[in-house]
Amino acid sequence: MKKILVANRGEIASRIIRTCKKMGIETVAIYSEVDKDLPYVHEADNSVCIGAGPVSQSYLKMDKIIQIALSNQVDAIHPGYGLLSENHEFAQKVINHGLIFIGPTPETILSMGDKINARQIMKSHSIPVVSGSQLVQSEEEVLNSASEIGYPVMLKASSGGGGVGMVICENDQELLKAYSSVKKRAKLLFGNDHIFIEKYIKNARHIEVQIIGDQFGNIIHLFERDCSVQRRNQKVIEETHSPSLSDSAKCKMYEAALLAAKAVSYVNAGTVEFIVDEDENFYFLEMNTRLQVEHPITEKITGIDLVEWQIRIAQNEPLAFRQEDLKSNGHAIEFRVYAEDPVTFFPSPGKIENLKWGEGNVRIDTGYEEGNQVSHFYDPLIAKCIVSGETRNECLNIARRFFETTRISGIKTNIPLFNRILESPEFLSGDYSTNILKTLN
Repeated sequence: MKKILVANRGEIASRIIRTCKKMGIETVAIYSEVDKDLPYVHEADNSVCIGAGPVSQSYLKMDKIIQIALSNQVDAIHPGYGLLSENHEFAQKVINHGLIFIGPTPETILSMGDKINARQIMKSHSIPVVSGSQLVQSEEEVLNSASEIGYPVMLKASSGGGGVGMVICENDQELLKAYSSVKKRAKLLFGNDHIFIEKYIKNARHIEVQIIGDQFGNIIHLFERDCSVQRRNQKVIEETHSPSLSDSAKCKMYEAALLAAKAVSYVNAGTVEFIVDEDENFYFLEMNTRLQVEHPITEKITGIDLVEWQIRIAQNEPLAFRQEDLKSNGHAIEFRVYAEDPVTFFPSPGKIENLKWGEGNVRIDTGYEEGNQVSHFYDPLIAKCIVSGETRNECLNIARRFFETTRISGIKTNIPLFNRILESPEFLSGDYSTNILKTLN
């Protein structure tokens, strides 16, 4: 590959551009009118304005993105995460126009994009799945399903991602109240109103396994990440390795993740997500057919550039390492810094008046610099701060000093929340069997 279009924005666009530069590959960035001053726009070799601020008028315009790619004579498109990264229609359009889609096949994206279908595939391959329903299409069906499964339950959008399409319900009244609103939100955000019910496991840990496969049938795992610290079912802190999981449970999950990947002939980088109960029973949650937000902590402990290998695999190179070649070195934790109120978690868009990152050897993957505007049109992620060290305690000490000396003004951030978490006995102990954020309130 000589030239790649990055079909994304912010920190992940900068992240992809950085690896492309290392590999001697030219880049084309796309940007909305409100993103014109963000760093990634200037870091790319070429940048093209794609439209107005709303994603429907810019970053989700598939045909326009492909038109820009063709007119700039690129070889491939990297979708990053979010936006069009798990859209099988977009992946197929890219391929139909003679370009390379840097990611899994459209067929794999489609099969895993619908959570109901993904659950059935995993069941057929004897991978543990949380008890749940098929598609529910009426209030009567949703009540009957909940009665069979037993409260508490999670009402989920079948095509949704993150915490946006999920509501926990403790009884019939809460379920009926949430039913119509989740259907409407699913239709608005994901294009269809298909929803289903899943048993909600209290005090569960959220563990995911990074996988990567080439086009020659080689599939390996790159260990696990613990993503149990969440707000509104969306991740805030991720770390590897999990401090609260036994080695035997980890090995079983690695095997299940590889089995899941082989079940759909997985190619490129992806993640298999599990939830784990208090007895270390684990259940398939979903497969993310893309690069994860938290991929840098895996890079830190393995020394492998995942974006580089996404590109190499997309251009038909075999994996240069086997499972037995991989070694895990030290510990790593990622903190997602958001422009949001640290108590209510409401977004806090605005101009970053002052930005001074703290002291310490910390990898900062950011999409903003001082003077930039954080827009209400997009996810309010400002940066990912990745701390690594020989031990978990070393990472915690580095993080504590880093956030104590970080200064950001003009907007609210969740850094005060990190300061509280880093003093929390539950978090410091590595015991994720309780909801750490609830213990802080």
